[in-house]
Amino acid sequence: MISTFNLMKLNSLLEDFHKLTKIRITVFDENFHELASCPEQIAPFCQIIRIDPKARLACRKCDEKACIAAARCKKTFNYRCHAGMTESIAPLFMGNLLIGYLLFGHVFSYHTHEEGWEQIKELCQSYQIDKEKLKEACFNQPIISHDYIESASHILQAVAYYLCMERMVSLHQQELPVQIDQYISAHFTEKLSAALLCKEFQIGKTHLYEIARQNYGVGIAEHIRNLRIEKAKDLLLHRPELSLSEISSQCGFKDYNYFITVFRQTTGISPKRFIQNHQ
Repeated sequence: MISTFNLMKLNSLLEDFHKLTKIRITVFDENFHELASCPEQIAPFCQIIRIDPKARLACRKCDEKACIAAARCKKTFNYRCHAGMTESIAPLFMGNLLIGYLLFGHVFSYHTHEEGWEQIKELCQSYQIDKEKLKEACFNQPIISHDYIESASHILQAVAYYLCMERMVSLHQQELPVQIDQYISAHFTEKLSAALLCKEFQIGKTHLYEIARQNYGVGIAEHIRNLRIEKAKDLLLHRPELSLSEISSQCGFKDYNYFITVFRQTTGISPKRFIQNHQ
């Protein structure tokens, strides 16, 4: 674990979210370990599902997959879980470093209980659980609209920002991922590669790749490219006197044409179009 959460402040924040939305909210660290939740008890529906070891494992894998997707897009990610419930995940970042996740669920988002039950029954047919109890728990779930979930996910994202802004979490500066992130942040415009980082920190490429996957959601090379493109965006908007060639060089791209290609691949538009869109 690369960070420490202030659980007293964190629990108060989670309680506020639950009072406002009536939806259960949970905090995971970067390794998908649950740190806190409100309320602590999971819904009866999920208790029944998790009686089956196969279903319990599916719950964990489903959450992990969604966490990785949220980390990759760096914003709230809404999805339907393996058992048919709707959930939302917001990644928690301190600077560029992924330190955990906020998750809310398990929301019943169907037009009717009958429609939802038919789909859930199909999804859970292989699990060794009491289907009648599951049906009863399903029909006891309140129906939550898509618009409500969208609004709740926006609040979840705001809570994620607030949590980090109010310093409810602190980084362990001695931890290797923190040191690597600080090094990358200081040198990403220079000649930087996975091989150089491995040499600098005396670690293997496999170890470095795992650190990158857990903390950035992407590989080291892609993370460095993303940092360079973000810097390029800032220069394009705030340093109009610079030529594209100068911006390319200042962001660590030694090849002007390669910079144009990467910018277009990352943003979907050319640097000139990016400027025009923001004028």
